[in-house]
Amino acid sequence: MADSGTEHQFLIDRAKHLAEEFAPRAAKWDQSRSYCWENVEALQKAGLMGMTIATQYGGFGASYLTVVKVIEEIAKACTLSARIVVEANMGGISAIMTYGSEAQKRFCAPIVLAGDKPAICITEPDAGSAATEMTTTARMLEDGHYLLNGTKHWITGGGVSKLHLVFARVLDLDNRDLGIGGFIVHRDPDQNIMPDGLTIGPRERTMGLCGMPEAVIAFEDLKVDKSMAVLPPSNLKRGFADLMNAYNSQRVGAGTIAMGVAAGAVEHAKRYLKEREQFGRPLAEFQGLQWMLAEMDTAVHASRLMLHEAARSAEAEGCLFPDKTLAARAKLFASEAAIKVVNDALQMFGARGYGDKEPLERMYRDVRMFTIGGGTAQVLKTQIASHLLDMKLPQTRDGYLPKAESGDEHAASDTIHLAAAE
Repeated sequence: MADSGTEHQFLIDRAKHLAEEFAPRAAKWDQSRSYCWENVEALQKAGLMGMTIATQYGGFGASYLTVVKVIEEIAKACTLSARIVVEANMGGISAIMTYGSEAQKRFCAPIVLAGDKPAICITEPDAGSAATEMTTTARMLEDGHYLLNGTKHWITGGGVSKLHLVFARVLDLDNRDLGIGGFIVHRDPDQNIMPDGLTIGPRERTMGLCGMPEAVIAFEDLKVDKSMAVLPPSNLKRGFADLMNAYNSQRVGAGTIAMGVAAGAVEHAKRYLKEREQFGRPLAEFQGLQWMLAEMDTAVHASRLMLHEAARSAEAEGCLFPDKTLAARAKLFASEAAIKVVNDALQMFGARGYGDKEPLERMYRDVRMFTIGGGTAQVLKTQIASHLLDMKLPQTRDGYLPKAESGDEHAASDTIHLAAAE
């Protein structure tokens, strides 16, 4: 995955074309709270599902920078579709295609290339930002299987995703805790593949991104073959941190969606300022609104530069994923800036922006989640501060532990804070 972001320009061009197709029906998915299968089919035919998958497995081997540019174009038109593009190219599938076995890669790649959006199953009812406190277990069995038990919450795509990367606390035959591992769980109702012990529970009613299901997924004595355990090069005690490095790409993707929505809001604002007249002249002639627009554009441009920098960091020698701190900075800035940009755009439209005849109210609701999902703004600030101070900043009550005293669990904990992780 080492291109400059322009080697696959045809993918970006396809995204621009699809954005024009997606824009008129974006409100439909929001109002009906339905998954955009029609858009998924178009994305799949355009080759935008699984772009980062290596060519030997059927993908394009596109860089994260290319994917970021694709996401921005789609997000300008339809937040839901952009979210799908992120998760079909980053996060879970990145972890599998990097750390998975050859058999796992050959099993998962065709499913994503065919249009599936993998679900990352990390968050639990009582383990959000403190992901290492998860209680879902994968107990080893003598017959070569693992037995999964537990409940995951806020699982993005629950009920529509076929592939699931499930994180669980691994227990050996003597019930000893070996650390946290990842397990591939596959369901496909079209082929009548529904594992016994897997239940898709209630769906949350969300403020925005209403077409994307956020569901409870429960595992009750679900047997998973040992061949579906994703094992990074390091042992289980450090393996969770390895797997979570793949989540740095997901954070860059999430920040890009926010930036793309904000860029779309700027375009709507420019149009409206030229069209709308008050006091006998176009709104574009009022300096107060001109300055608002300039600030909005500057925020989007700064976000774009930070996100591109983070995406490019994955192309450095020896890097598998975007740099952790660059990804955190980019997501933090882009997500917070996007809320203000979209809010200011809505303000320019006045009452018309507050209604549903314009897309701004939907865009505002959609963009609000990106300071929460995939790492809250506050958790990201802690992560950035930890890097700047060269200190571990655990949030547990026992306080800050010297590096020499922090065990494997503590060593991993300050790198994998996730809130409402997909």
